Amino acid sequence: MARYKRHLSTTSNSQTPNSTKAKTKELSKDTRNKIVDLHQAGKTESAIGKQLGVKKSTVGAIIIKWKTYKTTDNLPQSGAPRKISPRGVKMITRTVSKNPRTTRGDLVNDLQRAGTKVTKATISNTLRRQGLKSCSARRVPLLKPVHVRACLKFAREHLDDPEEDWENVIWSDETKIELFGKNSTCRVWRRKNAELHPKNTIPTVKHGGGNIMLWGCFSANGPRRLIRVKERMNGAMYREILSKNLLPSARALKMKRGWVFQHDNDPKHTARATKEWLCKKHFKVLEWPSQSPDLNPIENLWRELKIRVAQRQPQNITALEEICMEEWAKLPATVCKNLVATYRKRLTSVIANKGYIIKY
Repeated sequence: MARYKRHLSTTSNSQTPNSTKAKTKELSKDTRNKIVDLHQAGKTESAIGKQLGVKKSTVGAIIIKWKTYKTTDNLPQSGAPRKISPRGVKMITRTVSKNPRTTRGDLVNDLQRAGTKVTKATISNTLRRQGLKSCSARRVPLLKPVHVRACLKFAREHLDDPEEDWENVIWSDETKIELFGKNSTCRVWRRKNAELHPKNTIPTVKHGGGNIMLWGCFSANGPRRLIRVKERMNGAMYREILSKNLLPSARALKMKRGWVFQHDNDPKHTARATKEWLCKKHFKVLEWPSQSPDLNPIENLWRELKIRVAQRQPQNITALEEICMEEWAKLPATVCKNLVATYRKRLTSVIANKGYIIKY
């Protein structure tokens, strides 16, 4: 009997509780009674549906319910009732919305004080039905209010810049790649209890086993120079890298007249001597907000490079450098073009997130 009650529950789409489709608004009692009256008057389900603006399947379900139970009212649902009342659901949802770091144990205690005893699993299931799930918090740069305002100002000022302007920018940055570090990740097919078999593991060593520092640049036309920085970089070394690689990169990338150079606000980049050198060379520099790596599309290229390098599993620093150079040269120009073509979306996301870190 319970099975038929579930099937005949009266909603405008006559779905079962286990249906994956969203339920539509329930028909009023008056409409349900009209369906029965029209049926008794000899009208077909299709005609009734057209007249009342109701789906034929819903009309049929209401008629079957009336024939079986002599009522069009909603029947009791089978299954155990929810342990947490609607009021309790609102309370715990409001709590985690205000403080996402609230633990399940905290919520269990809150409900227990309110007179409801539940388990942590019930808390998880309830929040999941509300569209909330427990996830690891992302690690992002520390942003002070001044950084947030600067990012928001940058995004608003450049939101309406045409795509051609971004295509005329050379993006640059430095990054560190470890030999055996957290970048060395991959998935394996293995049997149960075989997780420690040498085939199924990735060797690691303390402090990553060494690393290399790289400087690179790219534009919408593709990646260009990638330079290994073998010593601790200072302002003089940075200017030397630019003097040897920036203009040749611009020529190779076929940049248009008036192209713009982008780099972040690292002290080496903003040093007076560096600014004077750039000015002397007549290079236009894009004014850049501090603490905003998500605004620089080269970060996406660095991530792609690190994934490719990790897949090749270099075993020493020399091999690491060689593989980095090879994989950087193989990065598709289409990827670079797409990163620049979608830059407006990046700025839109910054504005939507009020200057805070975005998914890019």
